[in-house]
Amino acid sequence: MNCRFHSIATVVCLAVLLTLALAEGLSFQRGGVASAAPSQEPAQEEVKLPNGKSQRDEILKRDREENIRDAAQLAQLAEELKVDLEKNDRFVFSLNTMKKTDDIEKLAKRIRGRMRHN
Repeated sequence: MNCRFHSIATVVCLAVLLTLALAEGLSFQRGGVASAAPSQEPAQEEVKLPNGKSQRDEILKRDREENIRDAAQLAQLAEELKVDLEKNDRFVFSLNTMKKTDDIEKLAKRIRGRMRHN
C-alpha cells in the first residue's frame, strides 16, 4: 500500500515537472522568460511618420475617432432596439430586432477590442 502511494506521488511529481519544463521551453522559444511578475518591455525607438508625427499617436487618434463613431452607432441601435421592444407586445421578435442585438454585440466587441489594444 505504501509502495503504491509512493509510485503515484512519483508519477504526479514527474507530470508537474514535465509541465513546468514545457512551459519554460515555450516561453524561451517566444523570446521571453517565464516569471510571475508582468514583464517590462524594453523601451523601443518610436516610429515616426514621414510628416514627423508619432505613428503610435496617430494610431491612437484614429482608434479614438473610430470608438466615438461606433459608440454613436451603438447608441442609435440601442434606441431603435428599445423602440422595437416597446412596440411589440408579444413574446415573438422580428428578425430585424434580433439582427440589431447582433449588431450591438459586434459594435461593443469592436470597441472593447480597440480599447484593449491600447
